[in-house]
Amino acid sequence: MHRRLLVVLVPLAVLLVAALGVPLSVTVAEREMQETYVNRLGDVGRFASLAETALSTGRTEALQQELTRYHELYGIPVALIDTSGAVLLGPADAYRKAAQAEAALPRIVTAALAGARSDPSWEWAPWDDSALVVAEPVGRNSEVVGAVVTISDLTRTRELILVRWARLAGLGLLPLLALTAVAWPVSAWVLRPVRKLDAATARISEGDLTIRADAEAGPIELRRLARSFNTMMDAVENAAQRQRAFVSDASHQLRNPLTSLRLAVESLAPHLRPEGDGQQMYDVAVDELKAMQRMLNSLQASARMESLRTASPVDLDEVLATRVDRWRALTATAGQTLTVAVPPGLRLWEPPGGLGSILDELISNALRLSDAQAVEVTAQAAPAGTVVTVAVRDDGQGIDVSERAQALQRFWRSPRHQNVSGTGLGLAICADLIGAAGGELRLEEGLPRPDGSGHGLAAVVVLPVAPALV
Repeated sequence: MHRRLLVVLVPLAVLLVAALGVPLSVTVAEREMQETYVNRLGDVGRFASLAETALSTGRTEALQQELTRYHELYGIPVALIDTSGAVLLGPADAYRKAAQAEAALPRIVTAALAGARSDPSWEWAPWDDSALVVAEPVGRNSEVVGAVVTISDLTRTRELILVRWARLAGLGLLPLLALTAVAWPVSAWVLRPVRKLDAATARISEGDLTIRADAEAGPIELRRLARSFNTMMDAVENAAQRQRAFVSDASHQLRNPLTSLRLAVESLAPHLRPEGDGQQMYDVAVDELKAMQRMLNSLQASARMESLRTASPVDLDEVLATRVDRWRALTATAGQTLTVAVPPGLRLWEPPGGLGSILDELISNALRLSDAQAVEVTAQAAPAGTVVTVAVRDDGQGIDVSERAQALQRFWRSPRHQNVSGTGLGLAICADLIGAAGGELRLEEGLPRPDGSGHGLAAVVVLPVAPALV
């Protein structure tokens, strides 16, 4: 945003300087050319007056010397021509050589012989190499007997104009440099609260509701915005805390009455006939009470896990080193096989609550719910090196594609697993914690089933790569 602001301000300043500098440059160029034209006009006017006297008296030697001396001194060919265009006096060779390159000369001379003072023929643009042709009639009206013509090379004048333009450009560059030098720290000061607010919102989007914006720096409007943002986040954090506290307290308060109720129900066992209907109702009641206790335990665990919202970097090798032996023992007990194929050196951001706990839940689901014979844990880094993918695949029953999105919702359970212990909160909590670390939990097609009837289920954890230790 800082650079974008400067991209807007600096071009506007350039346009402002150009809007002032271009007309001024044009005025400077026109003034220099006008001065040159006025000087030439004064010279040919003086020579025309002398030529009229010299032609009327027949004494042209002095005028010839003066015209020649003028050419030698200033390098400007000047000639007195008659009504036929022939050179009467002046450096004829130099005049003819300069006249060959000037297309406007015949028009200007014709106008002068007709008794009219010629308009300027110059061009002020520095890339134009035409000369300045000025002609003055000798005599007036019908008594014109000739014309004095000068052909002035404007190279030095144009060089002087370029020098003036360079000075103006330098003067125009100074305020631009000053504006840039001032705009950089000022815009940084103005945008610093915006950057901090953006960083705060990024942290909040990752689940850290304790972050607040800096309400003490920057312009008053941004400070007011930061205070409003902090007030809003206080309300959101308080609401989230009250919600977690309510879930935890309600679960805790229900635990004792539920335990007492279970003890009371179980105390009825000696008074029931094994073959009667009461025994069946008793078994159903006990199972329901056990399910309610598991639900309360899961709700309390969910409240505790949701209170943890800080992701931290971790080496995947270290996580697996503390878990693989336990997983192998579980799979061996269940008559299943476990394969771990993880390359070394993978470092990623660990979700709140620990990546090991999440993998424990995924392995447990694969063992309990899928009726799998083989479980595979793999990991790989993306080619771009931005994320690490950890997958837990099994060759069990799996779930339908239409049910995979629902499986990540709280309290959802597959119709096939209604009689299996569980609350339907495990995957939902895992997905939430992985999302808090900037990652994603996906359910995909797993390993092929042994009977060839399809594929099992794969729980794929995608987490950002963490910086390596220096």
